[in-house]
Amino acid sequence: MSILSLRDVVKQYHNHTAVDHISFDVPKGSIFGLLGPNGAGKTSLIRIITTITMADSGEVILDGEHLNFDHPSQIGYMPEERGLYKKMKVGEQLIYLARLKGMSGKMAKQKLKNWLEKFDILDWWDKKVEELSKGMQQKIQFIATIVHEPKLLILDEPFSGLDPINTNLIKDEIDELNKNGTSIILSTHRMEQVEEICENIVLLNNGKKVLEGNVSQIKENNKQNLYRIGFKGKLNAAQKLDNFKVISDSDEELIIKIQKGHNPNDLLRELLNSGVEINSYNEILPSLNEIFIKQVGESDE
Repeated sequence: MSILSLRDVVKQYHNHTAVDHISFDVPKGSIFGLLGPNGAGKTSLIRIITTITMADSGEVILDGEHLNFDHPSQIGYMPEERGLYKKMKVGEQLIYLARLKGMSGKMAKQKLKNWLEKFDILDWWDKKVEELSKGMQQKIQFIATIVHEPKLLILDEPFSGLDPINTNLIKDEIDELNKNGTSIILSTHRMEQVEEICENIVLLNNGKKVLEGNVSQIKENNKQNLYRIGFKGKLNAAQKLDNFKVISDSDEELIIKIQKGHNPNDLLRELLNSGVEINSYNEILPSLNEIFIKQVGESDE
């Protein structure tokens, strides 16, 4: 089942098509990557999902219902450009934002204080936002986004400006929310974080969908039959390999491409016959960043 389904969604601004017939599904209970370079259409799409703007055509379905103006209370959205009021006190602002999502003042205060205590920042309740560091403001924005327990959480560059300790803190909370049933859309340029966190992705470029699917399967589909071999021995193993393309050759490591008509067992046999002692033998899968660059480059051509 899907928490969110988009069907042939289009959004135009004057003569520019920001979202060009986009369709994809976000599986319920998943962490889903919404990816693309600047100007790809990610922000326009998020604005449609959160009902900030409306699609010109197409369908958006949230948890089995066509998107309507009651749905924002079921969605949490943390934009890349943070929206805290710098002159307001932390507690007042958090209660205000929670009540906009339909929470009572009493319930909001109770839950917010629990969250601030969990993040060890309860002492900042009566401080003004402008007195907080960027990282501290990030924590406050995160709490404001999730306090009403949304069924769909949209995070745009949630780790921006955070040090490694606080990055791990937010990652742990994202993981915990997901384990408790929250579906999450993560939009970021940090591909290593997408590989670590996301199960499925969609990649946009110039308003169009250029790639979609499970992260592991996408990497498998884009592999180039490259293998990294660690070895010991005085022989130059590259000179002994007649049927394989050596991409790089160092004293103790080879990177080899298996050509069409051969398989990993053929390579292993030839390596063993080359007179070297093999101590590691691993297939090289492309990183999501490499796939991102390749797919975006091809879609620009």
